[in-house]
Parts: sequence; structure tokens; C-alpha cells
Amino acid sequence: MTFCSFRTILFICALVLACRTKTEAQSSGEPLASSPTSGAIPTALPFLRISPDAKSGSMGDAGVATPADPGALYSNPSKIAFATERAAIALSYSPWLRNLTPDMYISYLSGYYRLDNKSTLGMSAKYFSMGNIQLKDELFSPLGTYSPIDLALDATYARRFGESLALATTFRFIYSDISDAESIDAQTSTSATALTVDISAHQKMNVFFGNQTHELAFGINISNIGNKLSYLNSGEKMFLPTNLKLGSALTLNPGSAAQMMIALDFNKLLVPTSPRLDSEGQITAGRDASRSVASGIFGSFSDAPGGFAEELQEVSLGLGMEYLIDQKLGIRAGYHYENPNKGSRRYLTMGAGYRYSQVQMDFAYLLTTVRNSPLANSLRVSLMYAFR
Repeated sequence: MTFCSFRTILFICALVLACRTKTEAQSSGEPLASSPTSGAIPTALPFLRISPDAKSGSMGDAGVATPADPGALYSNPSKIAFATERAAIALSYSPWLRNLTPDMYISYLSGYYRLDNKSTLGMSAKYFSMGNIQLKDELFSPLGTYSPIDLALDATYARRFGESLALATTFRFIYSDISDAESIDAQTSTSATALTVDISAHQKMNVFFGNQTHELAFGINISNIGNKLSYLNSGEKMFLPTNLKLGSALTLNPGSAAQMMIALDFNKLLVPTSPRLDSEGQITAGRDASRSVASGIFGSFSDAPGGFAEELQEVSLGLGMEYLIDQKLGIRAGYHYENPNKGSRRYLTMGAGYRYSQVQMDFAYLLTTVRNSPLANSLRVSLMYAFR
């Protein structure tokens, strides 16, 4: 593989939301349009930040404090400690960025098993296929195709404390194969692996107003705490997308024939923000991003070159609602907002779900509010089966 083709694949992986528009332009020599993700904080393995679950996907990707289901293993694993079924399994599928490429997709298999009234085990596997990439040398001669993939395997232990609090720990093994293992400028490209841990919590309580009892829940999930990785044997290592997700959900008239839920999530990457440099490469604002994982996490709240105002720009939010009829038919909508200077993922979502006995199917559709966004018209479908 040439250096040029490997850089192309790295671009796809680092800016998955921009996808192959830049790749195709590089291959054809055409001028590049500005990326919709310009200004986004760069990390390795961005597929870890894509929500695969159709239920939360139809609610603006809000889900850290919503009720438990197998999709909870992505948004907040601690919620499965409150699962009412003995076990459940779910399969989700999303054809990703189909406006740009015909063969990229995400699949997600998840499930849990309740050991007793307090402890629950969860397992999940997330597979991201980037389709077939056309490799070319410096003269743009074809070198064949390659199919990069990312894979994450999770194991979760969740435990309930009393009737309202649950905590969980998730261990994750990640395998990323985005190179063809050939030499690049005297360095060998290779697949990459990482081990990470998630720490999550879920708290719920009853609240009373309007002569009715309602449920208010809070959730937090710190995910992808792990080692930095590189695809070159002596290349610079990149931070994983360590992320802080916190939020709440209010369920009105829980268990009734006309139940409504409103959910709000906040997300912030716990990785260094790139500093501002002068023409000589000297830092004029911000901090050097080359530091340890621990320093990157704790320093991520105060290292933006633009100060506190820029730190606030790094917080994205997801807002969603669900109207549940007869505890069977769910109608959902939501909105996700990311600052234009930090990625500009802004989109409306809608979807529905229906449960019949032990089977539930959910569907999500995404409408972007950013012109020519590669995320436009994205679909997500989930199928769940519960064991009583």
C-alpha cells in the first residue's frame, strides 16, 4: 500500500461522518469541499460514538437515562440492572452514509441475563464495515480493493443497590483493521487493538405533580477509557473517543395506556483539544495534546484554546420524546445538536416501535439540518426478543 492510500483510509476512519467525499476527490484530483466535521476533536475509532440502537436513534440519540432494554448496553449499561425480563437479546442494523457509499454498515448484537434480583450480566458486539475501498498509488493507478473493519466486544456486570440506584462496569475489546499490512515510508502498517472500560450509573425516583405519580431518572456513562493506539509500528498514537454522557428522563404516567417520556442527554469528549499554533508551529493558545490518557481526560475540561466558551462548544446534546400507546406502540421524535465549530452534527430524528408479546421492533430515520450532510436519510432498525 502506498502512503497516499493509507492516509485516505485513515481519513475515513478519523472523520467517519464526512466519509468518502474527500477520498473520491483525492483519487480524481478534484478540489475538496470543506468537511462538515472540520473543527471536530480528532480521535481514533470514531465508530464507537455512533449509536446503533434504533430506539435511542429515533430520540436524537438520547438514552442515558431511559428505561432498560438491550440497547441500553450502548447508552448506559447500568440500566440493565432494572430489567424486568429474565433475559433479552436484540439485533440492530444500519446502512451507514448511503448517500455517499453503497456498502458501509453497522451491525450490533446485544443481550443481557438477570442472575438474580440485583445482578445482571450483559454482552454485546458492534461491527462496522467501511465497505470496499479502492486503493491507488501516487500516479492514481488502481492497486485493488480493501475492506476496512472495526469490531468491539463488550462484557458488562450491573448491580442494583436498593430500588433506585444501579452501577455497572463494562470491559471492551476493540479490533480495528484499516490497513493492508504493507510498508509505509519504512514503517509497517498493521491492525490495532485496545482494551477499554466504561463506568456507568442510573438513578430513578418517583415524583408527584398533577395528582399523579411520575418517574424521574438520571444517568451517567463514562465510556472508552483505555490505551491510545496507532496503526503504524512507530507512529504517533491517537486517543480513543473517551466520552462523558449524562442526562435525565421524565416518564409521565408510567405503565398507563398513554405514557409519555422526555429525555435529554449531554455529551463531551474527554480527550485533548488541539492547541492553536503560529506559523512556526509554536503553541499560542491551549495545551500540547501529546500527553497521557489520564492527563487528557482530566485536562479536557480546561484545555480549549478559546477558553471556557470553547469548552461549552464541545458539549453536544440530544433531546427526544416518546409517546407510548397501550404499552405497545411507541411514536418517537428528537433532535441532536453539535456546535458547527466542533463537528456540526445537527439532525432531526423520528421513528416508531411496536411490541407484540415478547417481540419488539424499532425503526429510526434521520433528517439532517446541515446542507449536503453525509448523515442525511440514515436508517436504523432494531429487533428484540425478551425471555420471561
